Amino acid sequence: IYFYLELSCVSLQHMMKWPFQIQFVEDKQEFSRFPTKTGRRSLSRSISQSSTDSYSSAASYTDSSDDETSPREKTQLNSKGTGDFCVKNIKQAEFGRREIEIAEQDMSALISLRKRAQGEKPLAGAKIVGCTHITAQTAVLIETLVALGAQCRWTACNIYSTQNEVAAALSEIGVAVFAWKGESEDDFWWCIDKCVNMEGWQPNMILDDGGDLTHWVYKKYPNVFKKIRGIVEESVTGVHRLYQLSKAGKLCVPAMNVNDSVTKQKFDNLYCCRESILDGLKRTTDVMFGGKQVVVCGYGEVGKGCTAALKAMGSIVYVTEIDPICALQAWVCAGAFRLVFPSGLLGNKSVVTRDQLDRMKNGSIVCNMGHSNTEIDVASLRTPELTWERVRSQVDHVIWPDGKRVILLAEGRLLNLSCSTVPTFVLSITATTQALALIELYNAPEGRYKQDVYLLPKKMDEYVASLHLPTFDAHLTELSEEQAKYLGLNKNGPFKPNYYRYKCPSHIPFKGHPNGSVMHPPQPQNELSMATSSKAFNDIKFIHFTNIFM
Repeated sequence: IYFYLELSCVSLQHMMKWPFQIQFVEDKQEFSRFPTKTGRRSLSRSISQSSTDSYSSAASYTDSSDDETSPREKTQLNSKGTGDFCVKNIKQAEFGRREIEIAEQDMSALISLRKRAQGEKPLAGAKIVGCTHITAQTAVLIETLVALGAQCRWTACNIYSTQNEVAAALSEIGVAVFAWKGESEDDFWWCIDKCVNMEGWQPNMILDDGGDLTHWVYKKYPNVFKKIRGIVEESVTGVHRLYQLSKAGKLCVPAMNVNDSVTKQKFDNLYCCRESILDGLKRTTDVMFGGKQVVVCGYGEVGKGCTAALKAMGSIVYVTEIDPICALQAWVCAGAFRLVFPSGLLGNKSVVTRDQLDRMKNGSIVCNMGHSNTEIDVASLRTPELTWERVRSQVDHVIWPDGKRVILLAEGRLLNLSCSTVPTFVLSITATTQALALIELYNAPEGRYKQDVYLLPKKMDEYVASLHLPTFDAHLTELSEEQAKYLGLNKNGPFKPNYYRYKCPSHIPFKGHPNGSVMHPPQPQNELSMATSSKAFNDIKFIHFTNIFM
């Protein structure tokens, strides 16, 4: 299932009549419709600055101004004298360790799983290559996998989301990390290759977020790919790629679709984005949401979370949808101010085109809440007639010839992890799910999983949830034998049939899981649309576009 989300907040300034005049004592100044700026930097300078600056995350102690030298050009050693890593600055490891220790406080379930299983070492012999966001929360997951017996090599799935000091802390304890904030596209693929192509070390498990690592191994190292024992994928984008391989008969290893597990869908996609959307926008633009008009394109799980947050802040919410069920949900459940239906349907590429960007109001803010960077046609903005100007970390002005400015965040990449942070507790749920999926695939007897894509077993989903309940001092009610018999359930679960939706987007039955029928979406179900109606775009001044690949 594909979710796209496009948000736009429209300032009410366009309702005022411009220009108006203010009379001063000695002179009279007239406010023009668009601000002008003299001495703008050249296009080449501004684009280069925009695309290559390395900025740390909001929670980072590092800054690009400390050292502009590419990590690829450095020779660094950790305290043990090893240099099998490539990070911004290994000397930041102490700061990274503090970040990880803070994250551990709100990831008690994952720590509990680590303590319960580390004696048995269920991942002994596992050689895991991972491509995810490298944050303090991910570090807790990686260290858990190491404690359970795995050897890990890691790289980043997003060029802007790496916390440099966390990458240094992992490298300090011997995890081979190849990632830093502000990588170029070439750096990105170089880092992936360094993780996979290691003499004397061959991965047998893949943990991916977005499918780039899986794609690279499949294309560049087909012999290695055939020997992989299992793939765990947590994003819509990556899951879509896996289903494409499966449909074409080219998926020669079993894969676990973590993205469509209940705990991932509900907590990471919905509740996490409900909090992080506001955080990302506030940190980058200092915008006030009250009174703004917001267009949410796509009412999937991320769309639901973002809509709830923005509406609670006093915004007027518009929703666009191609799915009539989601559209009805938006109207009835969210109380959408208006449903705007698109004149066309797009997939996960060019959701926001140059033509629409040209029609946006001055001061529009454009950003992305999803994994991929193809939804907003940023490439079309790299033209001589437009000027790019760096405002602050992850914030660029794109200036049109008439002076109109559009504010682009994170160059169209993932907003919440590029420009802010996400709730640690939510990431604990996702990380615990990933760890259990890796353990399941690695220890499964031969023949249990075929060369296909599977959902996490419902019992395992419930186990992940149960591990997190003690955080709130919550206790489950137990069924009596009589009650369990009446409902036809095992008193220890699972408690819901596989088709129960938990009010999540519906899935389509596909293939069965070894322990019973589990639903698999045979192809992505596009829940996102783009606001192509001229009314939607012409009336919008402050635009925030997002899509969902998480």
